[in-house]
Amino acid sequence: MGIAVSIAVGLAVFGQAAAGDDAPRALRPGTAVTGEIAAEERAQLFPLASRQGDFVQGVIDVKGGPVDLDVVDRASRTLRRLAAKSAGRTTFLFIAGEGDALRLTASKEGASYSLEIVKQFAVTEQAPPPPTYLSPAVAAAAAAARDGKGTDAFWARIARDGTPLVEPSSDRMRIVTFLYRGASRNVRILGAPSADHDPLEHVDGTDIWFKTYLLPASTRLSYQIAPDIPEIPGTARERRVAILATAQADPLNRFPWPADASDRFNLSSTFALDGAPAQPFLAKRKVDKGKLVDFEIESPRLGNTRTITLYTPPHFSPARKDNVLLFLFDGDAYQSKVPTPTILDNMIADGAIPPVVAVLIPNPDREARGRELPDSADFTAFLADELLPAVAARTGLKPAPSRTILAGSSFGGLASVRIALARPDLFGNALSMSGSFWWHPDSAPAEDGEYIAALVARNPKAGIRVFLSAGLFEVKGPGADAGILDSNRHLRDVLQARDYEIHYREYAAGHDYLVWRGILSDGLIALFGRR
Repeated sequence: MGIAVSIAVGLAVFGQAAAGDDAPRALRPGTAVTGEIAAEERAQLFPLASRQGDFVQGVIDVKGGPVDLDVVDRASRTLRRLAAKSAGRTTFLFIAGEGDALRLTASKEGASYSLEIVKQFAVTEQAPPPPTYLSPAVAAAAAAARDGKGTDAFWARIARDGTPLVEPSSDRMRIVTFLYRGASRNVRILGAPSADHDPLEHVDGTDIWFKTYLLPASTRLSYQIAPDIPEIPGTARERRVAILATAQADPLNRFPWPADASDRFNLSSTFALDGAPAQPFLAKRKVDKGKLVDFEIESPRLGNTRTITLYTPPHFSPARKDNVLLFLFDGDAYQSKVPTPTILDNMIADGAIPPVVAVLIPNPDREARGRELPDSADFTAFLADELLPAVAARTGLKPAPSRTILAGSSFGGLASVRIALARPDLFGNALSMSGSFWWHPDSAPAEDGEYIAALVARNPKAGIRVFLSAGLFEVKGPGADAGILDSNRHLRDVLQARDYEIHYREYAAGHDYLVWRGILSDGLIALFGRR
């Protein structure tokens, strides 16, 4: 039915409804109807040129008295109130039926109005806009697919250049697109720069799955791709964890890590954009090597035993006054994912730092890590009263607190600052990489939600120096009270307010050993660098 016919029908139905008018005033999109409601009228009807399912948006502007605005059907039955006791300007939205009308009712005489239908779209016009793509390459591939040209040319480019796809944006930003070819149901990224397991989008009618980000040119990241994750019954967490069933190295990425991974499911993919900070001390070089010795230590205080790896630098002499003693938590990871002995060999050979004796402290098990590192007085006593004397006896060192560092990442970063604050008489420096300063014990009051910052604010200043770092992508995740980035910034501010010596850095990165490999060097140079 055309607009003219619809209006005619409306006029026939509502022809005598508004006293004082020869016929109701028909509303057409884009044309305002103005007037007054006289005392003898009190109500006016306005037929709509509407079809079933039309989207209608309008505006009414009232002066001189409040009015009600209703949608009514052909029998003048009220379907919906759009404005009640309206005075001034009101915008309204509704879905119309065939031949609906608007009824304007004044509660007192002399109300003037302006009524206009601003937009009206039939069901056939109610379609989402065509998708837009931040990546020019993905946009071109989608356009080619719509033209029937397929995706082979696009995938040939990706095979040549590798993933992720990197395109220019500005001096400081890059357009980065993660890709997967030919999944059946879904694809997600484990380690996405959003701090979540982001789903890839699908280009309709193609085998292209993609997710595009605008990232700083200094970004460095490791990640996995998880195709066709099963949709399992269970809790939200169980369904979320199901990503680990298929998470694996990106098959199109050319930089897998670590090299000795047993299979693609234990392998990650990596990339570093053109502005990523250098990591100059990772590669094995022809330099003098330090010595590695393992020894077991049984802790009566903790009730467990662990194997400590002790690194002594080349040409080590315990009598040197510039020796540095480094205690590093998560010691297994800092020999596998982070090649700490090689890093120290190269840094010492280059003269970047003085000689360093490193004590790599493993966790007996995962449960012990979560129990000991965040807030264990027994673990603090183990370091101070058992491990430190054992290291001194084995090396001949007489360690000064000012040249002793506690270092670690995540819970290890938290432990480094916590224990240094508790025992500054022994440990005068803390090097924290993405420290989990969002953590607090269950017994902490609500105002102490960021527990370490609260300790710094409340207690007398301790004589320690602190290096803090965090990743720009370590934002608050699902279910978390605070993110690593925000809680590190807060701790930085509290330390500065208490006049601590603080070195603080942020990296375009996530919670990632790939990045901590370089930050370990940065922290050592910040605290003890020679140049």
